[in-house]
Amino acid sequence: MNDKENCQTCSSNQAGPCSGEACSNDKALLGCFNSVKNMIAVMSGKGGVGKSTVSSLLAVSLRQRGYQVGILDADITGPSIPRAFGISGSPGATPFGIQPPETKTGIKLMSVNLLLPNEDDPIIWRGPLLAGGVKQFWEETDWRELDFMVVDLPPGTGDVPLTVLQSLPVTGVLIVSSPQDLVAMVVRKSINMTRKLDKPIIGLVENMSGVVCPHCGNILEVFGKSQGEKVAAAMGIPYLGSLKWDPGIIELADQGRIEDYDLSEAEDIINRILAQLG
Repeated sequence: MNDKENCQTCSSNQAGPCSGEACSNDKALLGCFNSVKNMIAVMSGKGGVGKSTVSSLLAVSLRQRGYQVGILDADITGPSIPRAFGISGSPGATPFGIQPPETKTGIKLMSVNLLLPNEDDPIIWRGPLLAGGVKQFWEETDWRELDFMVVDLPPGTGDVPLTVLQSLPVTGVLIVSSPQDLVAMVVRKSINMTRKLDKPIIGLVENMSGVVCPHCGNILEVFGKSQGEKVAAAMGIPYLGSLKWDPGIIELADQGRIEDYDLSEAEDIINRILAQLG
């Protein structure tokens, strides 16, 4: 984003980048300060494929590389990101919007669970309210300058994914699948939705692509044979690689310590994602 473009109503615009002192309304003021270079929407037509895990690992890896990173948890009815990072309690506020809490490594995070009295309170909203909540998390949060924002989408092709892809400045969409043939069929729907909305697809990551046997070291295909490369080729999108199912990451996420996970297996995938983004 460009300060000058975002601050057409700000009289300080004439003196260069906006100081925020003379903006004539709240939205103009917030627009002067928020600047996200790359917004990656993590999407899958099917639930249960580990999309939030992939979103979290992507954010952690980017932060470890020195980038300024934020996560927008757009899964309003099933938010899990705060728990994985050990974040609880209400966010603060600045003169420019909601102040997103930061994880121990400095990842900014916003989720509806941070606004609830109890994290297990349900959100019982219809589609338009869900979509409006996600837009508020983007427009009314003081994100400031980020190199990357990871948006963890809910499953399916409904109101929230539609709102994110149509209303937010998405740089690219990362598709997550798992080996089951049923999942592959539903994932193809999300790929086709993304294309209909004319958003660039970064590529496909297959999660839970086998389990490493702790005794013999062999790969056990407990979720079926890998289909990620085949699906990506059939849909004409890059195949970015696969991630094994690892009980260790579940344990760390339950403890709020996902930032302690060894990311060596994911490094090649992150490199390919960055290469696709140019």
